[in-house]
Amino acid sequence: MAYDEILAERIREALVGLDAREQKMFGGIAWMVNTHMAAAIVGDDLLARVGAAGYEAALARGAQEMRMGERTMGGFVRVPGEQLDDDALSEWLGLGVEIAQSQPPKTR
Repeated sequence: MAYDEILAERIREALVGLDAREQKMFGGIAWMVNTHMAAAIVGDDLLARVGAAGYEAALARGAQEMRMGERTMGGFVRVPGEQLDDDALSEWLGLGVEIAQSQPPKTR
């Protein structure tokens, strides 16, 4: 599956200065911060990390349940690309980065 290259570049610019690593995932691309996924692009949409505590509020803001096949990804939502103006993208990414940075790094 292809992903929105323009959205990917907007995310790269928003994450400048962070130790963010790109990784191919879900047929798209994901951004790992502090070894945890903060966000990803699936097609034209943003996969945003919102955590369990922020899940219902994210759905109320217009995000959708994130499903991979029959499985719902807890703590993540899908934000339609048409909802991602600069302010919205910044807010969704900020939340994902904050959650990723709040956890201890994964060890190999």
